[in-house]
Parts: sequence; structure tokens; C-alpha cells
Amino acid sequence: MSEHSQQQKLIAEFIGTFFLALTICTAAVHGSAGDYAPFAIAATLMVMIYGVGHISGAHFNPAVTVAIWLRGACEKDDVAPYIAVQIIAGALAALASENILFAETSVTALEMDTTQALGAEFLYTFALVFVILNVATSEATEGNGYYGAAIAFVVLAGALTVGGISGGSFNPAVTGALFVSGVVEVADLWIHLVPQFIAGILAVQAFKATQ
Repeated sequence: MSEHSQQQKLIAEFIGTFFLALTICTAAVHGSAGDYAPFAIAATLMVMIYGVGHISGAHFNPAVTVAIWLRGACEKDDVAPYIAVQIIAGALAALASENILFAETSVTALEMDTTQALGAEFLYTFALVFVILNVATSEATEGNGYYGAAIAFVVLAGALTVGGISGGSFNPAVTGALFVSGVVEVADLWIHLVPQFIAGILAVQAFKATQ
């Protein structure tokens, strides 16, 4: 794989995160895909991973970036810029969905049971990061052609299983997009962000323990 500049990697992260968040905001938040929203989200994630994974690693998720850095597969200098770009991309995607694709459409804030939502976000963020570490960063699976599908199917499974409980974010950048959209209120941000980052860190430990 050829070396790419940080600018190239950040552009790739922006594009991938933007379209992932745009699909979530359009298909799920505004309901354009109805019951098929999880499939639209998983499909977008998968094609973006295959599209730019060779450039940036296709993190599209601050919790993933932190985990891959802790695992030793991401440069320290890339961590803060990746996270910044991911959050910006998510916010802009939410604004684009609301103001371009669904102007004047009202959105209802998500009502979450705190304990259930914490558990949902923790468990499926853990599963997502653990799978990513194994299929995209492990020497034992290096060069495989299924990594994008494997990662996307974790998100699909999570969205179908616990989307109704927590919104099925599993991603701080997506949580930011949901906040901008009005789905997640400021007082509830921690219910997503805390378990997402903790799950990512614990997934690194689980990955190292199984190698």
C-alpha cells in the first residue's frame, strides 16, 4: 500500500464519515428508507470502507480511531485531526440532510432508558471495534477481502437489534450528527459518548488478550 499524506487521509475520513452520517440522518432520522434504514446505513458504511480504506484506514468513528491508536496501528499525530474531521463531517452531514434533503421536517428527540441505552451503546460499540481490530488490523487476517462487509454487518446487526433502544449510534461522530439533528439532546450525550469510548478501549484489551 502506498503512503498517503495526512491531507489525503483526512479528506478520505471526511468523505466516508460524511456519507455515513448523511445516510443515517436521511434514512433513519428523517425516515426516507423506513424499515430498511439499517440496510442503507450498512451498505453506505461498507462501500465507503472499500472505497477509501486503503487511504485512511476508513475509521469514520472517533472511538475506532482511539482504539486503533491504542492497538498501535495508527500514528499518534493522526488521532486528533481524524477525530476533528469525523466530528465536523458528521455535523455537516446532519445539516445537509435537514436543510437540503428534508427542509422544514420536524424531528422528535429520542426517549431513552438510561441503563438500557448505556448497555446497548457499550455492547455494540465493543463488538464493532473488536471486529474492526481483528479483520482490519491483525496480521493474521491481513489482505482479506471481507473486512468491509464484516464491519458493516456488525453495524447492521446493532441497528436492527438495539436501534430502538439507544438510536444505534456506536460512534461519537454519529452521536454528534444525531445531536445536530435534534434526535439526541445535550443532556443525553453522555449516554452515548461514555459507553462508546469505554467500549472501544476495552475492545483493544480483548483484542490483545486473544492474539
